[in-house]
Amino acid sequence: MPGRSDLGSNVFEWILSVVDVGVHLIDKVGNTVFYNEKMAEIDGFKQEEVMGKNIFDLYPSLTDETSTLVKVLQTGKEIREKIQTYVNVTGKRITTVNSTYPLLKDGEVVGALEVAKDITSIVHLHDQILDLRHQLYQTQQKDKKVTGTARYHFSDLIGKSESFSAAVTLAKKAARTNSPVFICGPTGTGKELFAQSIHNAGARRSRPFIAQNCAAVPSELMEGIMFGTARGAFTGAIDRAGLFEQADGGTLFLDELNSLDLFLQAKLLRVLQDGMVRRVGGLSEKQVNVRIIAAMNMEPKEALEKGILRYDLYFRLNVVNVYLPPLWQRKEDIPLLAHHFIEKFNPMFGQKVTGIAPSVMDRFMAYAWPGNIRELSHVIESAYIMMELGCETIETQHLPGYLKDDGSIPGASFFARPQRVRHAALPSSGNLADTVKRMEREAIMDALENHEYNITLAAQALGIKRQALQYKMNRYGIVKKK
Repeated sequence: MPGRSDLGSNVFEWILSVVDVGVHLIDKVGNTVFYNEKMAEIDGFKQEEVMGKNIFDLYPSLTDETSTLVKVLQTGKEIREKIQTYVNVTGKRITTVNSTYPLLKDGEVVGALEVAKDITSIVHLHDQILDLRHQLYQTQQKDKKVTGTARYHFSDLIGKSESFSAAVTLAKKAARTNSPVFICGPTGTGKELFAQSIHNAGARRSRPFIAQNCAAVPSELMEGIMFGTARGAFTGAIDRAGLFEQADGGTLFLDELNSLDLFLQAKLLRVLQDGMVRRVGGLSEKQVNVRIIAAMNMEPKEALEKGILRYDLYFRLNVVNVYLPPLWQRKEDIPLLAHHFIEKFNPMFGQKVTGIAPSVMDRFMAYAWPGNIRELSHVIESAYIMMELGCETIETQHLPGYLKDDGSIPGASFFARPQRVRHAALPSSGNLADTVKRMEREAIMDALENHEYNITLAAQALGIKRQALQYKMNRYGIVKKK
């Protein structure tokens, strides 16, 4: 391995010991060669109890078929992103996402390496959400008079600009049908508000409106959430209705569709074509009647070109295409939106704000609003926090720092920092390794100085562990300032 002789195997072992994923390495007969602290934490073992032990002695419930490590030893083929649920030695139910790789020497498999990420807490949270949804679904099945769950209507949409009005007009036309709708627009432009408004203006208004952000759920869990699970489909699986069954008769809103795994996009397409859903692990299919509203925060053309959105699914959903313009394309709506948020926040903060200073409005009209309407709402909420009780006008001093009239270019980088004096850098050379080290040292120095040499905050900013930062500081001779 390149560079191994320079750094030494002890450094690689140290790296594997501090990463926030479990690492388990076995030899060709299944005996443990390496087992890091995170893996011990996940399994409930102590490291010394595992080293040198055979995998079947450690996990007696495993077989040649169920053990991913053994299977990789036998086949020599890697297994990526496999979800596994099991009970560890302390009796705790654990769910991990594992990737397992063969270790080869001269073409022969001499061992296997498994990297495991603990997603138990994520699974538990989603199980709670699904259970609540399932309870609501069962209640609706018993009581057909239960009203829909969408809160927003077209009357809640604010704006008079030509581009926004065109989007509202098209959405109102779409509400009269049961056809799929594709809503595109940058983050913060109100895609779910439009989806709920379409639902509430249509014939399905009294039926469920179910919203799911496809980017908020690991792909390994999304299949069960979307299509439901049958008891025994995998360890811990119970009979549970998926999103399609829960939204039966109503509307299913799928946000950030481009984040959905391509395999699940194919399954989604099949449901759209024949209206039949089969739960994961189930043997029978169920007919569902669901209207799909999908949304993305990127151009469909870009998603198609990158191969993260199937062409057939896009054309099946793109019956009605509603484009929501970013705020900078509808600046005449900013005063309307700003005063709407004032009316919203007055009772929340116990204030009686009546308006916005002309200098502030000028600033609003000049700013690029990369966060769109959501950012505008947050800016005005922030102003309320900065205002004194009894203040009736939002002034410049009430704005966040990046929006104050300090002569900076509207929309310029908020994260730009003053240039610091460079400290004794590593000697310059054309060698790639030296260049990488020099850049890494500079990045560490920047992070430390920006956080006043607080090791914890600097490590968080760099995206590494505190121990890793301390190791790198020692390596580069960086001393913490007093």
